[in-house]
Amino acid sequence: MTKTSLSSRGARAANTPLRIDYGAYSEAIGNPYHPTDNPTGALTLNVAENRLSWFDLKAKIEAITSENEVPTWVPGYTSSRGAPEFREAVASFLSEHLTGCPIDPEHLGVSAGATSVIEMTSFILADAGDVAVIPAPSYPVYRQDIGNLSGVERYDLVTHHELWEIAAGPALTLAHLEQARAEIEAAGKRFRMLILTTPDNPTGGIYREERLSEMAEWCIEREVHLVVNEIYGLSLIDTEHPVIGSDYSEELPFSSFAKLMAKKQSDFLHLWYAVSKDLGISGFRVGLVYSQNAALLEAYENLNLTHSVSNHTQWVLERLLTDAEFMTLYLERNQKCLTESYAVVVSYLKRLGIPYVPSRGSLFVWVDLSEFMSRDSKDAELELWQELFRATGVLLTPGIGFGHTKRGLFRVVYPCVSIEELKVAMGRIENFVWRRRDG
Repeated sequence: MTKTSLSSRGARAANTPLRIDYGAYSEAIGNPYHPTDNPTGALTLNVAENRLSWFDLKAKIEAITSENEVPTWVPGYTSSRGAPEFREAVASFLSEHLTGCPIDPEHLGVSAGATSVIEMTSFILADAGDVAVIPAPSYPVYRQDIGNLSGVERYDLVTHHELWEIAAGPALTLAHLEQARAEIEAAGKRFRMLILTTPDNPTGGIYREERLSEMAEWCIEREVHLVVNEIYGLSLIDTEHPVIGSDYSEELPFSSFAKLMAKKQSDFLHLWYAVSKDLGISGFRVGLVYSQNAALLEAYENLNLTHSVSNHTQWVLERLLTDAEFMTLYLERNQKCLTESYAVVVSYLKRLGIPYVPSRGSLFVWVDLSEFMSRDSKDAELELWQELFRATGVLLTPGIGFGHTKRGLFRVVYPCVSIEELKVAMGRIENFVWRRRDG
């Protein structure tokens, strides 16, 4: 065995890439597209970022930092769960824009990004070897977020195979949960957490309030912690847009899990949120957990010091989030930008006859390119992914890692580039599709 200067944990981390497309992404950003300077450069549609509305936020944040005096609480220590001033601002913002019900700032815990919140919550709620059930397909890095520190294991719960089965939304049922519980307990393990994301990553589906209520009751009765991730809760699509309207048979408004939490008042129900996606400021590193569980919040206070958010960041965002008029206008403009970019992708997919899941929110389109695979396997999916990237310079995220059974599915992130760049990327994909079909 080769000797190493690292711990076994460190050595394992050094040899485990964060995500399967990380190497290709590093290559792509070294050769970025520019309409005149580098028209054949790469376009990365694989990073879950919303860059469409940064211009508005940039001007506002610059004004906050230049026109206001930094308060006296910023340079000193404050609550490791988040400064009280910031938690009050967050609670007001969430109540007004996301949850539609009052949020108590004393029930919030703030950490340095969604990853930190997921890691901290998993560490506090579950023991090493416990299992977190996550409906597939789902965010690949959940595995590391729940497992690196806490040792919680991920169980990918497959509820469907073809995209058309989730065209109207997530297919998760109580029968699926019972099946997962039986398999987990048969393996001598404990089903400790159920993690749902709404709107979903990567499908863009929204869980109906009545379905969430059923899941909540099931979890409470069995003492399973249900955590609902609403990180894309304000990144919603206008489903009445003329390009996409025919994809939706009914109106399905987003309903925050916080409303059910208020009704049920259970220690087993929790909510995750972060400003990274809806505000497009992932680099600010601010995420939060909302819970009625007093013991969880006490543990959070005692353990979160290494995951704390800079007081200066908290102050800037406090000023930003409490400007109700600006935030209302920002969110309206942002939804319009998201919808226009989403409609660009869908218009190409419709013209090409490529299957996709109609999205109601998030930053993604989940598409089926399996017709171009030489065989039905993970290797063939990776080969297609690489072929597409080499032929077009457009980098998508392959379905491997999302925990699903069907091969040939890919995630398209549509707001991480300008709408002009998105049209270039989709035009390249269109040319690739026609060449493959004609070849």
